[in-house]
Amino acid sequence: MNRLTTVAAMAAVVAVSSTQARPPRAPWVDDFESRLQALALLETLNSDLLSHPSATLTLERWCGEHGMADPAKVVANRVPGADKPLPEGARAELGIDDAEPVRYRRVQLACGGHVLSEADNWYVPSRLTPEMNRTLDTTDQPFGKVVQPLGFRRQTTKAELLWSPLPRGWEMGAPVGPSKTLPLAIPHEVLQHRAVLYTAGNQPFSLVVETYTADVLTFPAR
Repeated sequence: MNRLTTVAAMAAVVAVSSTQARPPRAPWVDDFESRLQALALLETLNSDLLSHPSATLTLERWCGEHGMADPAKVVANRVPGADKPLPEGARAELGIDDAEPVRYRRVQLACGGHVLSEADNWYVPSRLTPEMNRTLDTTDQPFGKVVQPLGFRRQTTKAELLWSPLPRGWEMGAPVGPSKTLPLAIPHEVLQHRAVLYTAGNQPFSLVVETYTADVLTFPAR
């Protein structure tokens, strides 16, 4: 069975059911079945993020489909005072020179109290409308929703699983280790994407680095 088939099959077993967070499921048990489920879910989320332009809307769907909040609404909690220089090579990716102003915004995308993603976002204000810039400066609205009228597309330049529940080569018989009755230890950061956003006219206007957290696997108790 290939990985995509495994993803589709295992994702179907996850319980789907409420802005109130539902109580989390019991801790994942450190056994093969739980590790396989967790891997399938992370691969499914990764595929969804890669195939849709807005990470915010994708996370909103994920939150709703897995019964993590009702209603399933993603909010962006800005981290005040945060600042970070542009990564090396980012000005070339955005097609701007050294004199072009760039703004930085760090947010936590949360749904029903679950922080699903922590995002570093650098954007070119001259390529947004004045209203968009005012909204980004004065509210916590998610970036993807604010710039949605641009009809933007997303080009992912890097997608990386930061944690794999199963070792490389497990599908070929590599040892997984004995099953345990202890909770499965899931690190805080599980998946990371780096992407450039382009307007409908194919002009780059934003670079985003999104780090997805263990909360993407915090489903309601079954």
